[in-house]
Amino acid sequence: MLDTTLNLALLLVAAFAAGTLNAVAGGGSFLTLPALVFTGVPPLAANATGTVALLPGYASGALGFREDLQAPPGLSLGGLAAVSLLGGATGAALLLLTDDRTFRVLVPWLLLLATLLFAIGPTLLRRADGDRPGHVSAIRATAGLMAVSIYGGYFNGGLGILLLALFGLLGQSNLNAMNGAKNVVSALLTSIAVAVYAWGGVVAWPQALMMMIAATAGGYFGARFARRIPAPVLRAAIVVTGLIMAALFFSSS
Repeated sequence: MLDTTLNLALLLVAAFAAGTLNAVAGGGSFLTLPALVFTGVPPLAANATGTVALLPGYASGALGFREDLQAPPGLSLGGLAAVSLLGGATGAALLLLTDDRTFRVLVPWLLLLATLLFAIGPTLLRRADGDRPGHVSAIRATAGLMAVSIYGGYFNGGLGILLLALFGLLGQSNLNAMNGAKNVVSALLTSIAVAVYAWGGVVAWPQALMMMIAATAGGYFGARFARRIPAPVLRAAIVVTGLIMAALFFSSS
């Protein structure tokens, strides 16, 4: 499917921009999934391939917050890792059980959901910040993380916002610790999801490896320039992009 220079350029630019967005504010999957579909990759394989491409950014983000890493109330670091892996594997397995025609119908709805989550993210986080419980049971914390991890293993869009909101609701207040836990969970569940995708044979590896390099470069170099853009402007641009992509998929489904 890498048969034209235009396709190659589109995938590289989309991956570079996605790496930059994920490093600064999230929303990279709004670019990688449509780019892969528009270049001929079936939607289900495009979702899996885009997830593979963005994995290095999650891993490097987790490494960057290693000194601040702290499990949210109700969970230990070991429990955080175990639930993330189990939930990610479950979500990825559910994706493999979804046929491509069904997933094509789900894609615009998933993109719309992820866009709305991203748009209301600040409100969601403020509400979580003002509603911290005095005590969190391990069952509640585990159930919440499992639900979000399954979602992340199935479809990655909006995962960061959901995790930050969950940790806030569980009572975590240190932003660096929250970001550290978010990146660890994202890296772990994405890693196991990628392994399941690979086992299921749904990854387009030439595209994935090429985009992985571009996304890593985008995260490293592009974030320096993106930080100069006012946060509200960047967030609005990501929301508009997500809505446009969802509309395009609705019109073609």
